[in-house]
Amino acid sequence: MNTIISLLERSGALLEGHFLLSSGKHSNRYVQCAKLLSYPEHAEIVISEVVRKISDLDIDLIVGPAMGGVIVAYEMGRQLELPAIFTERKDGEMTLRRGFEIKEGTKVMIAEDVVTTGKSTMETKKVIEKLGGDVIGVASIIDRTKGKSELDIPLYSAVKIDIDTFESSNCPMCKDGSKPVKPGSRN
Repeated sequence: MNTIISLLERSGALLEGHFLLSSGKHSNRYVQCAKLLSYPEHAEIVISEVVRKISDLDIDLIVGPAMGGVIVAYEMGRQLELPAIFTERKDGEMTLRRGFEIKEGTKVMIAEDVVTTGKSTMETKKVIEKLGGDVIGVASIIDRTKGKSELDIPLYSAVKIDIDTFESSNCPMCKDGSKPVKPGSRN
């Protein structure tokens, strides 16, 4: 775990400030995994920790929600020698495009960079199940759920990071006059 935290810090992926999260909540820290994943050697090391935890599972396919899960799914698939595809939003709804298919009964692991609320994971799970796939879990680099996940599938992660989040109406940084910035890929 110390190696993973060290790689996050060295790559500039652990950010300090005032952030507006996709959930609408605010936070004083943010993990921008794209910075970590911009170094292929770091991605290999960090994702190998997750792969170690899921390598004994019966998995046919890795699916990552775009944007954060695309590189994670690719690297996970490479290490497990499995195909890796991704879902993406079209007109605000998660969907499978680009000729990707999921056949009935396919055992799928969802790949994520960070799981906080699990919103993207559950949207992706819905798409997979609608196509007949069997979602067996989600594998992520970072688990920042603080054990309060509403996921109904197992969560495997390289590292758990506790980062405080606040309702916007009760945010101490807002009360101090700070304005949050919106990181990440989802508007």
